[in-house]
Amino acid sequence: MIPGRPPRRRRGPVLAGAVLVLLAAALTGCTTTAPARDGGASGDAAPAPEASAVEVVARLTPSVVTVRLPAGGLGSGVVLRPDVVVTNQHVVGDTRDVVIDYADGTSSPGTVLATDRISDIAVVRTARGGLPVPEYRTELPRPGEPVLAIGSPLGLEGTVTSGIVSAVNRQVPGSATGGAPLVDMIQIDAPISPGNSGGALLDASGRVIGINEAYLPPQSGAVALGFAIPAATAVDVAEQLLADGTASHPYLGLVPAPLTPQIRSALGVRAEEGALVARVDPDGPAAAAGIRPGDVLVALGDRPVTTVTDLHAALRGTEPGTATTVTVLRAGGRSELPVTIGDRPRS
Repeated sequence: MIPGRPPRRRRGPVLAGAVLVLLAAALTGCTTTAPARDGGASGDAAPAPEASAVEVVARLTPSVVTVRLPAGGLGSGVVLRPDVVVTNQHVVGDTRDVVIDYADGTSSPGTVLATDRISDIAVVRTARGGLPVPEYRTELPRPGEPVLAIGSPLGLEGTVTSGIVSAVNRQVPGSATGGAPLVDMIQIDAPISPGNSGGALLDASGRVIGINEAYLPPQSGAVALGFAIPAATAVDVAEQLLADGTASHPYLGLVPAPLTPQIRSALGVRAEEGALVARVDPDGPAAAAGIRPGDVLVALGDRPVTTVTDLHAALRGTEPGTATTVTVLRAGGRSELPVTIGDRPRS
């Protein structure tokens, strides 16, 4: 059991600081990795019509399962393919054979095909086929969006809780979870509990925007602090695992921020499009390339970057070890900096 995770049942520092204060409600303190590679998920940036929570739950509950371990542990999972479920690695651990409980009250055996400890993703083949595949949303949600979480906290299958997106691109240190650090997380205030791990985080239209991952327990002094893996990350890693049993994690080593009118005005940034650099990992590829806090990224290689989501999309299509360029706007000038994409650190 990993404390803090829903376990099986059982322009320099001053500028960076100013950026982070302005973004306190949205993002702070993470190192940018790629949420996913292209492909594998459906959905796009176009807004979808909202449905009532009752309609969303009725439609999506059959796509959420309970994953039970022989030793008595449990977690949740979400249908990825008609006979494949995605869940958290920390739910299944080193177990290969599990039992999958479905919303209709039936069960079937499941086989863990592969796991990835860095992203905390696992894929499970179900003996039962024809499972309903939900729509996965590839772009990040915005802080303030309403969300629903569906899973099996404490074994209570099909439990639904609601809240909002509190922030995106969150980093949670390992000291807070008792496990590995969590990066690029969606922070939510929808209550999640032990057993919710691997369950679905849904937007107002019923699209899967995340796989529920962890919470900070009340004894830590936290109130309603939960975290989910972005759907694009989960789907990308899952598809890699299904392809060859392994997953890579392209890493740039910076915290991107949306270039809002308020931030442009406060920092005197002239660019109207791009991803603002809020913080740079001093040991990461971005720092080695000369990227600084306050820079505005407008291209990665030959792919234009107009938003933070564009940056993630460009990065997820780039393999670790690839030599490319980052185009930045700085002090009214435009620079093209050579960079070698890294692989996300293991710790």
